[in-house]
Amino acid sequence: MKTQDRPLDEDDLAMADLGDVSDWTAVAGPDSDETGEAVVRALVQRVMAATGWQPWPLEPGETIDEVAASWGFTTRRGTTMVVFDGLTFSDCRNSGWSAYQIGPDDIAQAEAGLDAHWPDHLALAVKHWGEPDYVGDESSPTFLDEWAPGAGTDRRHLAVWLRPGAQFHLFSNKPTKDPLTPAVGVNYAVYLD
Repeated sequence: MKTQDRPLDEDDLAMADLGDVSDWTAVAGPDSDETGEAVVRALVQRVMAATGWQPWPLEPGETIDEVAASWGFTTRRGTTMVVFDGLTFSDCRNSGWSAYQIGPDDIAQAEAGLDAHWPDHLALAVKHWGEPDYVGDESSPTFLDEWAPGAGTDRRHLAVWLRPGAQFHLFSNKPTKDPLTPAVGVNYAVYLD
């Protein structure tokens, strides 16, 4: 198993950017499986109006793919955000702890790494989002369904903040031997209503 452990600077900025949006109802799009240029252009207009984030520009001659359902944005702090009609997440590749190339005998070590680094991620989220509406981990026998039915599936830790039109989830992946989990870390996403 290999690990990387980097400062939480990128996550600090991204969590601040997410926390700046007070009402996510204007960001959320229709809950459908539609894709293509019209879907993406509507998404871009909603996100820009609600957040002020700037969409990735199209290069000359570039078009929006007919299977596209999301678009990238840059915040005023320089964070890259990826937005779908029902989901927003930051693209912070150089922040925090993660383990990868996990082997069958590395599960306990991966779990220990997640347990050791979870408190720092949670403290950072609390700094930007306040006290969570829910915090739990798989040590609870009812963790799988404590927040909502199946919310603990594939999670080792979970914290949830309720916002108008959204739920912020901070979570760690649950490493498993079968099927073998190739990588784990602490992540966060905004699930739009």
